[in-house]
Amino acid sequence: MKIGFDNQKYLKMQSEHIRERVGQFDNKLYLEFGGKLFDDYHASRVLPGFLPDSKLKLLLELKEQAELVIVISASDIEKNKVRSDIGITYDDDVLRLTDMFRGFGLYVGSVVVTQYAGQSSADLFQSRLQKLGVKVYKHYLIPGYPNNIPIILSGEGYGKNDYIETTRPLVVVTAPGPGSGKMATCLSQLYHEHRRGIHAGYAKFETFPIWNLPLRHPVNLAYEAATADLNDVNMIDPFHLEAYGKMTVNYNRDVEIFPVLQTIFNSIFGESPYKSPTDMGVNMAGNCICDDEVCKEASRQEIIRRYYQGLLGLVDGSAKDEEVYKLELLMNQAKVTTADRKVVGAANEAAQRTGAPAAALELPDGEVVTGKTSKLLGASAAVLLNALKVLAGIPDEIKLISPSAIEPIQRLKTEYLGGKNPRLHTDEVLIALSISAKDDENAQNALSQLPNLRGCQVHTSVILSSVDTNSFKRLGVAHTCEACYENKRLYH
Repeated sequence: MKIGFDNQKYLKMQSEHIRERVGQFDNKLYLEFGGKLFDDYHASRVLPGFLPDSKLKLLLELKEQAELVIVISASDIEKNKVRSDIGITYDDDVLRLTDMFRGFGLYVGSVVVTQYAGQSSADLFQSRLQKLGVKVYKHYLIPGYPNNIPIILSGEGYGKNDYIETTRPLVVVTAPGPGSGKMATCLSQLYHEHRRGIHAGYAKFETFPIWNLPLRHPVNLAYEAATADLNDVNMIDPFHLEAYGKMTVNYNRDVEIFPVLQTIFNSIFGESPYKSPTDMGVNMAGNCICDDEVCKEASRQEIIRRYYQGLLGLVDGSAKDEEVYKLELLMNQAKVTTADRKVVGAANEAAQRTGAPAAALELPDGEVVTGKTSKLLGASAAVLLNALKVLAGIPDEIKLISPSAIEPIQRLKTEYLGGKNPRLHTDEVLIALSISAKDDENAQNALSQLPNLRGCQVHTSVILSSVDTNSFKRLGVAHTCEACYENKRLYH
C-alpha cells in the first residue's frame, strides 16, 4: 500500500517534543492523553504508514521518565458504561489497560475515580482494585464546574480531591473513553502541586484534528466524521490567531473551555503558560506527512466508510439521523460520493447479477475481486478465497478446499449444533483452508497470503454477521456494507 506518513520520524520528533515540554516546567508535566494508546486504527487508515501501536511505542521511548494514571468516572461505573469497540465495561477496561501497560513494561502508578458522589458501585470498584494492589484516589463532583472558578480553586473544589502521589517527571493521564475526567484530574494536580511549591505543567496530546493542516483538509474532515456522534466541529483557533497572527486548527470543545482554563492557570500560577488551545498541544503528526495526496485519498475513503457506518447505525438503532446528515455534509465538503469507493459498485453489481448477496474486495494493486453466495460458501468467505487465489497466482478453477471437506462442517453446523445457515463463514473457511494446507501446496500458498490483505477494502451488498465482520477486522481489511439485511426478519 502507498505510504503517506513517516512513522519513524514521528516517533523521534514526538518523543523529543514531549521531553522539551517536560523541561519547560519544574521537571513535572501532566500530559492528558486523548484517543487510543494502542490499536489506533483510525489514525493508521487516514495516515497510511502510521502504525496502530505508534502511541504505545512513543510511551516506550519515554518509559523511564513516565508513569500512567488511569481515570474513570464514577457515573460511568454506576451506569455500567460499555466500550462499543471491544464490548466490555469501562471498569473492566481499567483492569485490561493496567495489565496491558504493565505487560509492555510501563509503570501504572494509580487509578483515579472522578465525579465521585458516594456511588456504591464506585466504592466496590475501589475495594476490588485495592485488593489487587492498585492505588486508588477519589476526585469529587464540584458544584458549578467548570465555570465557578472561586469554588473550583478552593478547599471545596480541587482542594477536596485526593492528591495523587506520583514519582516520575512525566505523568500520562489516560482513560477508557471520553468524558472520564482526564483534564479535570490534571488541573486538580496542578492546584495541589502548586500548594506544595512545585511548578508542574499541563499539556494535551490529541492526534486529531491536526493543528497545522488546513481546516478542510480531508484528514481533519475524517476526524469530524469519526466523531459525528459527539458532534465535534473543527474550527480555526481564534486565540492563536489573535496571539500570533497564525491560523491553526482545533476543535470546538477545547476552544470553548480555553477561557476557563486560562483563568485557572492565571489563578494558580499568576499567569497562563499558554495563549491558545493550540499552545497546549504537543502533537507533531502534521510534520510527519511525507505524501499529502496519499493521506488525502485515504481520508476521503475513511469519510465514505464512516458514512456507511452511520447508515448501518440507523438500521440497528445505534445512530441518529443528525449523525448521517452531518456525514453527508462532510462528504460534500470532501467532494466524494459512494461511487468513489470502488468496491461498492462491484459488490452491488455482482449481487444484482446473481440475485443473492455478494462481496467485492480491492487488492493492494487496485484489482477488485468479487465473491458470490453459493450452497457451500457465504459471499464474504467466497471473496476471501478468491482474493487469496489472485494474490498467490492460483488459477480460478482450482479448488483450495474440497467440497467433501466442507460438507462435514455444514452437517456439524446444522444437524449437531442446530444452525440454520449451512454456508461457511469467513472464520470457518479459514480453518478449513488451514486443514487443507497440511497436504495441499496451493492451499498452503493461499494461506501464506493472508498478511497481504491488511489495508485492503471490502464491501458487501448486505449486512454481515458479527463473525464475518470480526474476521475482516482481525485481518486488517476495512469493511463497509449496504444498510440492509439479507432477509426481512425482525430479529437478527
